[in-house]
Amino acid sequence: MTVVDIEGRQLKLSNLDKVLYPATGFTKGQVIDYYSRVAPILLAHLSGRPLTLKRYPDGVDGNFFYEKRCPKHRPEWMQTLSVWSSRNKGEVPYCLVDELASVVWVANMASLELHTSLSRDPIERPTAVVFDLDPGPCTGIPECARLALRLRDLLDDLGLRLWVKTSGSKGLQPYLPLNTEVEYEGSAGTKTFARLLAELLEKESPKEVTSKMAKALRPGKVFVDWSQNDQHKTTVCVYSMRARERPTVSTPVSWDEVEAAAEGHDPLVFETDDVLARIEQDGDLFAEVETVKQELPAL
Repeated sequence: MTVVDIEGRQLKLSNLDKVLYPATGFTKGQVIDYYSRVAPILLAHLSGRPLTLKRYPDGVDGNFFYEKRCPKHRPEWMQTLSVWSSRNKGEVPYCLVDELASVVWVANMASLELHTSLSRDPIERPTAVVFDLDPGPCTGIPECARLALRLRDLLDDLGLRLWVKTSGSKGLQPYLPLNTEVEYEGSAGTKTFARLLAELLEKESPKEVTSKMAKALRPGKVFVDWSQNDQHKTTVCVYSMRARERPTVSTPVSWDEVEAAAEGHDPLVFETDDVLARIEQDGDLFAEVETVKQELPAL
């Protein structure tokens, strides 16, 4: 057990030498170190958003569990946001990670992945639309990249700007920042907008794209998951680690990199050290997602 002082908060860190990524020997201490170093950038995207923890106490090869309810043993200074849950028939207090100490506390619980709401408060108002491009069997990053470029061009025609990040797993996740008054549901909601665009992409390229969730339809196609645009769902946060064989990270990428990936020249796979070096060189490529104001057009 190691006791540390972080900006006036005392934390007890445990099992720092425990290997959480057996294929690479990446330890819990290294996980905490990455999250500590990326925190100045990460916090802009975590702050104010209800956080679902995805915990791997025995590493990526062991069992994991999602934790929506902020643990009762949380520090007294940990902020929470209560969100109504129809499943629980009551309010669920989610963790709000809004300072370095809370980032470290979450990492110390082996929450390798950080899954956030697309909303802050109020929870009914998303700040962005996300298109989760998930490659099916026999497809990969090049197909996702070509589809992301097509989506960018469609939105450009509507006068809207799009940013993109890797999922840190297999696909890409283009984000359409809004930061204006909009809701998930209804004819003018983000969920409807995302579904209509996904269906349009499928109609244009039915042999390469599907907007339907059925796994039987996915071989040879990229699934455009529009259903993430829901107040009850979460998406992996930018700069979150992923529980893959190697310590990969959901990483913002430039459109030049996406174009290179579409040609098969860049796999768009980044590990923790890569991400820290990219931030050192380019800053936060996703910064404007939190600030740019755009309005959904009527479709």
